[in-house]
Formats: sequence, C-alpha cells, structure tokens
Amino acid sequence: MIQAIDHVGIAVRNLDESMELYRTIFGIQDFHREQVQSQRVDIASFVLNGVRIELTAPTSDDSPIATFIAKRGEGIHHVAFRTNDVQADLERLNSSGVALINSSPVPGAHNMDIAFLHPKSTGGVLMELCMDASHSAKNSTP
Repeated sequence: MIQAIDHVGIAVRNLDESMELYRTIFGIQDFHREQVQSQRVDIASFVLNGVRIELTAPTSDDSPIATFIAKRGEGIHHVAFRTNDVQADLERLNSSGVALINSSPVPGAHNMDIAFLHPKSTGGVLMELCMDASHSAKNSTP
C-alpha cells in the first residue's frame, strides 16, 4: 500500500554544478552520491525536512533522463511514493487500468526496488513506487 512521498526526482545535465546550486540555496554540505547503472544515471541526494531531493544526471545519451532533458529541459522529473509492496501495488494499479512503465520492480538508488507508472495514466506526472529492497526480499520468502 502506498504510504508517503519518498522523494522528488530532479533531472539535471551536470551533477556537480547542480550540487553547487543546491548547496547555495539550501546550505547542503553532505550529499549521498550513487550511480544506478540499470537506469544509466548518477544521483546526488539530500533530505530536506524528511523528504529526499534526488538530483539525477544521465550517464549516457540513451538514459531515460537524457531523453527527458532533451525533450523538456532540466526540472522536476518524477515524484516517488514509498510503498510496503511495490509488486502488489503494480498489480492493483494495472488491474485498475493504470499504464505501467515497469510491470515488476527493478533496482534503484538507496537500496530500493522501484517501478514507474506511465504519466499518460497519472495526469501527466511520472510517478515512481519504491520500497526498501531488503523488505522486498522478506515479502518474497515463503
């Protein structure tokens, strides 16, 4: 079941320049840095009042983030919602007619299992469902 906003993903061209901008705006000194090879992105994230902000830069020209930036420019890319069971939510939403980008979870940043809902079914907003991968492993154990 979807429980809360987990993070806001912001597409950026240059991660280091964007980190400097967010340091200036919010006084952030410590960023979590991670590469998510399956998504072909580098991320830098920080938590602001309990909500993670995730700066996401493409690592290749065929990255979904590179495609997004080419079409729309830098900016808010997605809103991620924490769930206690990504697969169950995907099945529920699919049976309700919501178009899915991922029919099953894939590895994401912060040791999360993630899946995206297609914006054509969500009022133009790219939505991500995410949950702690260790929780996913517990759910799949008989």
